Formats: sequence, C-alpha cells, structure tokens
Amino acid sequence: MAGDSFDLVVIGAGPGGYVAAIRAAQLGMRTACVEKYPTLGGTCVNVGCIPSKALLDSSEHYERARHGLAVHGVNVSGVSLDLKTMLMRKTKVVAELTRGIDGLFRKHRVERVVGSGRLVSAREVEVRGEGGPRRLTAERVLIATGSKPAALPGFEVDDRRIIHSTHALSLETVPGRLLVIGAGVIGLELGSVWRRLGSEVTVLEYLDRALPGVDTASAKLLQRSLERQGMAFRFGVSARSATVVGEEVRVEVVGAPGEAGAAGGAPETLTADVVLVAVGRRPYTDGLGAAELGVKLDAKGRVLVDEHFHTSLPGVFAIGDVIAGPMLAHKAEEEGIACVERMAGVAGHVNYASIPNVIYTHPELASVGVSEDEARERGLDVRVGTFPFQANGRAKAMGDREGQVKLVADAATDRLLGAHIVGARASDMIAELVVAMELGASAEDIARSVHAHPTLPEAVKEAALGVAGRAIHI
Repeated sequence: MAGDSFDLVVIGAGPGGYVAAIRAAQLGMRTACVEKYPTLGGTCVNVGCIPSKALLDSSEHYERARHGLAVHGVNVSGVSLDLKTMLMRKTKVVAELTRGIDGLFRKHRVERVVGSGRLVSAREVEVRGEGGPRRLTAERVLIATGSKPAALPGFEVDDRRIIHSTHALSLETVPGRLLVIGAGVIGLELGSVWRRLGSEVTVLEYLDRALPGVDTASAKLLQRSLERQGMAFRFGVSARSATVVGEEVRVEVVGAPGEAGAAGGAPETLTADVVLVAVGRRPYTDGLGAAELGVKLDAKGRVLVDEHFHTSLPGVFAIGDVIAGPMLAHKAEEEGIACVERMAGVAGHVNYASIPNVIYTHPELASVGVSEDEARERGLDVRVGTFPFQANGRAKAMGDREGQVKLVADAATDRLLGAHIVGARASDMIAELVVAMELGASAEDIARSVHAHPTLPEAVKEAALGVAGRAIHI
C-alpha cells in the first residue's frame, strides 16, 4: 500500500530518532517515525533531561531563597515549599516541548506512527497500536530505541519506596531519608534535588569515588561541595537487597571486595524512607525483533554498527543509547543527523573526541575530551592549567566561588586535549572549549582570545594561560 511505503522508518522518537527523522525529511526522504508512547521526545524530554533540569532549577531557587539571599541584602521570611506546584511546573515544561516536536513533525511532513515497532524483515516494520497492527515498508530502517534504567538484583522497584529515576521525578512528598544507590550522574543530580527540598540524602557507591570516569580532581571538588551542602557518601559498599517493612526500606549492604567497606565486609542494614536505584542504564531492544533477524549485539546488549551506523543487517541502521558510546541526548542527535546525511550522500560526521558531558548539580561539572588521568594512562605527555573561580571577579560578585577550570593540553603541540569545569554555569561555559577542540585549537589560541570582563569565562582564559605557567590573576 503506497501510504505505508517510506524511504526511511525511524523506530523511536527520542532525541536521536526525532532529530534523524526531521533531518531525513529535510533531505527529501519520505519519513515515518514510530513511537509507542503518546508523546514525542523519548526519555530525555519526558522522564529524563528536561524534567530533571526543571526540578534542579526549581529546587535551587528554593534553596537560594532559604539560605542564599540574605548575603545579598535580600531578606526573605516565611519561605515554604509547594511541591505540587513545583511538579506541575515541571510537567508544563515537558508538555510545551513535546508539543513543539509534534509541530516540527508537521512542519517537515514526518509521519508520526503511534505504537510499538517491531522489525519483521530488513525492509518491514510492524507497528502495533490502538488502531490495530500496521505494516510499514521502507528502503531503510533506523533503530533509535534508546535505553532504560538498569535493574539491580535484590531491588524490586515498586514505584513508591524502591524507585528508579523516572519515579524520582514525581514523588508526591519529600522523603525524610533518601538512600541513593550509585554515585553517578543520575544519582547525584536527583539526590541533590531532594536534598535541597529537605531529604536526608546518603549516596552509596561500590567503587572508591564519586563519578567514575570523570576527571578525578574535578569529581572530588564536586563531591566535597555536595558534602558541604549536606549530602553524605559511603564508598566501597555493595547494596545486596532491599526489603519494604511498613513505611521504611531496609537495605543490606556489605563492603565491596578489596575496598574498605562496612565492618570489613560484614553485612549491615541501613534504613530509609525511599531508595533510589541509580546504577546506570541499559540499551533498550526489548520486543524489537532485531536479534531474531540477525542484527548482532555485543556482550552488553548494544547493537553493533560500522562507521556508517549500519548494523549487520543490510538496510538497518542504529544510533544513540542503543549502540556503544556515552548515553547522552546530544550524542544521539549528532549520530542521527550524520547517519541520515550519509544515507543521502552528504558527508555526515560525529567527532566523538569533542562530545561534552555535563552534571547539573550545583556547582555543575562539565567536561569534554580526555581527563588528566586518561592522558597519563595513555602515556601522553601533557601540560595542565587550572584556575579557581574564587579568583574570578564575576564569580565573587555572584557569590558563586566554588570550583575551577582545568585544561589539559599536549606538551609538544599545545593542542587542547580536554577541559573540565566545576562551577556555576559550567554547562554553558563548556561550549567554548567544545568549539576549540572541534577546530583543533591550542591552549595558546584560547589564551590569546579576548574574553569580556567581568565574566566567568575569563577563568577559561586564565586556565589556558596557566598551561604555559603565566596565569595573571593567581
């Protein structure tokens, strides 16, 4: 049937999928995008990036009103939390964005197909929705099904006492005691939201540090800041099981092998009102039918692709969280664009060395490229420049002095290899360094670029000067 025949069918309408669909339509492809949920935008827009940032910002306003305004001469009394309104605002932000994606689909004539998509061949996708089954045929199929929260053995999620990230965005009351399993990005962000709103938050981590994989010195700066704000951390412990008893959760933990843990490895029971399981995410291919058709997966369940995002099944492609690489919305978007551009004979490209990563706590932690630890492990000869925000005029004026900028450059060529920022607005400041790395800039290039005064990015310039040992203001 002609109405069900397309140049491209995209399965999944998250950031990777919907952006790929729009770009394909711009390139002249007749495109359909299959999504089983009633709203577009995937995890990121609906239950991930956007709602969590809405709550992070709202909770930060609440914290600042209670504790951060008096020093500025703004005296506020009677500050109280209206959690229902805060959650309603979050929902409104999400709704505005999902409606916006709907509008973009209409503008670019991308056909939205509601239902669960399943590959029945390399050229056919069966969609099961409320209107009954529908079969789409396509020259090419793009898998963009994303990821789901990873489960933790011994922890049966009940959406109330034992929860994962999605539930943590909609708790109806502030938990008295929140136990977070995992000191990664999701655990720290959501833990900081509820800590600001009044929870006693303890973070458990199997490894010996927060934010594994992040530049060690930067991660420690952030951890110390969160500890000063009231978050507690316990490292080298393994959470074995959780049992709901009445209105509390009892969690059994033991010391991780080879680490200094609880009672030298003896079991210990911790209690909390809510336990947030934040041990990462897994690629989502459930019910997709890809493996049954011969699409190869790796040991972690990720779809294997070549440099053109082509799977082992001719005509079938994959991008985003469902393939290897960092599970980041912007990574998925860039892969989606590059993938469909290559289909159309355009030179699409993703530079994986310059994909930024941001942790939206306060202070924020933003990074791009290699850390100093990675550089040393690879045997690279590097020079490092740092500059603290406490020496930056704008940071002092704002009252946000925590953190620093850290740049890693090749000792021989001075080429920028990595950048790591802990501080206010780090998520915005990292963009300059992403562009610098994309263009192959040196630390000297950044140091010689004029930065407006007084601004936070002057700390970037000073760190670049510091690579050569000539920072001015420290």
